[in-house]
Amino acid sequence: MLGDLFPSKTITLYLARLFVTRIVGVLFLLVLVLQMLQLLSESGDILKVPGNGQAELWYYVTLNVPQLIARFLPYSVLLATLFTFWPLNQNSEVIAMRAAGLSAHQILAPMLLTAGIISLISFTFNETVVAPRTGILKQWSGSRYAVLPKDTGVRTNVYVPDGLNILSAQIVSGTGPTTKLEGVTWYRRDAAGMVMEQVRGSRASFANPGWKLEQVTRFDVASTMQTSQPSLVVAPAVTPAQVAVGKVDADGQNVFQLARSIKAMKASDRRVSELEGKWWHKFAGPLSALLMPLLGSVAAFGLARSGTLLIRAVLGMALGFTYFVVDNAALAMGNFGGYPPLIAAWAPFMLFLLLGETVLVRTEE
Repeated sequence: MLGDLFPSKTITLYLARLFVTRIVGVLFLLVLVLQMLQLLSESGDILKVPGNGQAELWYYVTLNVPQLIARFLPYSVLLATLFTFWPLNQNSEVIAMRAAGLSAHQILAPMLLTAGIISLISFTFNETVVAPRTGILKQWSGSRYAVLPKDTGVRTNVYVPDGLNILSAQIVSGTGPTTKLEGVTWYRRDAAGMVMEQVRGSRASFANPGWKLEQVTRFDVASTMQTSQPSLVVAPAVTPAQVAVGKVDADGQNVFQLARSIKAMKASDRRVSELEGKWWHKFAGPLSALLMPLLGSVAAFGLARSGTLLIRAVLGMALGFTYFVVDNAALAMGNFGGYPPLIAAWAPFMLFLLLGETVLVRTEE
C-alpha cells in the first residue's frame, strides 16, 4: 500500500531532505531579519526603563522569537516548496520521475508527509512554548517593559455587562462572596446604548444580589446634576462568578486553558464566539503547512522550456498567500458573528485543500 503512495525510498528521502533544508533556511532568514527589525523598534522602550539592560533585551528576544517562528512557519513552507520544485523542474528531474512512471501525487507525497509532520510539531510547539511566552510578552509590553509583579490574584480594569448597563472596577480582589471591588463605576444606559447615568463608588462588596457601593457619587447626564450618598446597591444581575472572569487572551492560553476559559465565560453569560473561533483555529492554523506543498505544486509540473515556469511559480505563490488572506478574513468575520466559529476556522482550509487538489488533478491529466 505504501509503495503505491510513495516513490522509492531513495527518491522519498531525497525530496524530503531537499524540502526540510529549504524550510529551515527560509525560516531562519525570515526570523532573523524580522527579529532584528522588531528589536530595533522596541529596544528604546525597553532600555528607557530604569534597571533594564542587555539581559532584558535578550529576554525580549526569547519571548518574541517563538511567536515569529509560529507565525512565519507556513510562509516558510510555501517558499520552500517553490524553491524545491523550481530547480527540480529546471533540471528536468520532475520529467525524469514522470518518465519513470511516477504520478504527480507520488512525487508530491514525500513533501506532504514532511509537511504533515511539521504541522504536528508546529501544533505542539504553539501550545507548549508559544502560548505561555505570548501571554508573558503581552503583559510585559503592556507594563511598558517594567518589572512584572508577582501574580497575587488581583485583577485590574475589569468590565462586566449588566444587561444594557456596564459595571467596571479598577481593582478586583478576593473570590466568591468575599470579592471586593475598588474604583467602581456603574453606567446606566438606554436601549440605544447611550449613557443615562454614571454612578461611582470608592469600593464595593457583594450584596447578594447586587453590589453595595460606598462613598457614592451619582451623575445624571440629562440634568447634568451630581449628587452624593453614603451607599447604593447596583448591578443586581452581576454575580461574583461573572466578575471573576476577566478578559481572556486566547493567544496566551493553550487549548486546554482556553477551553476552561470558554466554559467559564459561557457560565457567566458572556459572548464566546470569538474565543471559540480562535480555539478551533489552534488546530486549523498549524495544518496550513500541510496545504503549502499542494498549493505550490503548480510550479513543479510543466516543461521548463515552455517559458511558463516563472508564471507557474508566481501562481503557486499567489495561491499560498491568497489562502492566508482568506483565512484571516474568515476568522475576522467569525469574530464579528458573520460565520459560526467552526466554519470560520476550517472553511478556508477545506476550500483551498479542494482547490489545490483540483489543480493537481488537472496537472495529472
